[in-house]
Amino acid sequence: MKVHNLSETNSVVNHFLAEIRNVNIQNDRMRFRRNIERIGEILAYEMSKSLHFSSEEIQTPLSEIKANLIDDKVVVCSILRAGVPLHNGILNYFDWVDSSFISAYRYHISETEFEINVEYLASQNLDNKVLILADPMLATGQSLLATFEALTKVGLPKEVHIISVIAAQPGIDFLKDKLPQETQLWIGAIDEKLNGKGYIVPGLGDAGDLAYGEKLQK
Repeated sequence: MKVHNLSETNSVVNHFLAEIRNVNIQNDRMRFRRNIERIGEILAYEMSKSLHFSSEEIQTPLSEIKANLIDDKVVVCSILRAGVPLHNGILNYFDWVDSSFISAYRYHISETEFEINVEYLASQNLDNKVLILADPMLATGQSLLATFEALTKVGLPKEVHIISVIAAQPGIDFLKDKLPQETQLWIGAIDEKLNGKGYIVPGLGDAGDLAYGEKLQK
């Protein structure tokens, strides 16, 4: 898996990341969602450079010109509910593509043990398409793996890209052995570790709760 870590170079992404991590700022839900969305826009822009383009002739009001347009058929799939602001950011730049949605959540067996449940999937056929998996927090990697495995039942994409805001290195290492070798990860920042409950440290907390409010635990 090829990893593109945007925080390795100073940019406005670092500013947005600082705001969504900061406990004195992140509880402003509208600002939190908007920052996730803006990071999604930037990651989508960077990811777009890896796509295939073809030259087409278009008509301007004054003459004809050749323009390079994206050739690939793209599908964006986000993991509900935390993935929605990130999904919206990606769609701001890929506004013509198809969207898929999946629910993949942690079902806690104990304080520290959990399994991933997938209960809902709405997707197009993915054969020979570019699949973008959108999940703001790549922690253990188990949710993304469960998502990918569920999606393979509706087609095999020719390329897989993961767009995420913050990842833990153990989760990246886990996915490297599970997803297609050519998978690319577009990430805002990489944190070193997970705590005993499988949350990213230092991370930012629960992205879904910060975006939409606390939920009842199962």
